[in-house]
Amino acid sequence: MEKLLVLAGVLVAVCLVAVPIHAEDPTPKPSNCTLFTNTTCEQCIKNVACLWCNTNKTCQDYPYKSILPPASVCSLGAARWGVCWLNFEAMIISVSVIGGIIIIIVTLVFCKCCGCCCFKDRSKYRQEEERMERERQERSMRQSERKLERQRKNDDIRRKYGLSTKLTVSSKYERMEEDA
Repeated sequence: MEKLLVLAGVLVAVCLVAVPIHAEDPTPKPSNCTLFTNTTCEQCIKNVACLWCNTNKTCQDYPYKSILPPASVCSLGAARWGVCWLNFEAMIISVSVIGGIIIIIVTLVFCKCCGCCCFKDRSKYRQEEERMERERQERSMRQSERKLERQRKNDDIRRKYGLSTKLTVSSKYERMEEDA
């Protein structure tokens, strides 16, 4: 029952968000941008509501309904707004590049701070290498201890049967020469 109430609440919230609220659209008052036609770009864009089109040298009202001016009003390469030396095409490209760089930097900083992706802590690998090195040393020590134990046993057996642990001169191999 509780889950059903939560689901109903979520459904009501989604419906409220999805239903558009019809408020009065504050349409901007028409500016006198057409008065600046056949003048200069600087004079036109002094009024923020105006858009200068370089192709036909006209000053027009900025189309508030769309973010970027449509091609029917003026092409992006020829449209000027805010400053005369920057067109919309260059602005879109530069903002996209700068935005992409900022996103990459934020992602890298986030990965570095969280320790995920390629910035993982390498201490785990170092600990594994140190553990393997300790095991290698322990095996080497056990091997040398076994070797010494075998040597002691062999020496004990030699002593038991009266064999000397050191080779005497007479027991060394000697070159035999044939007498002819």
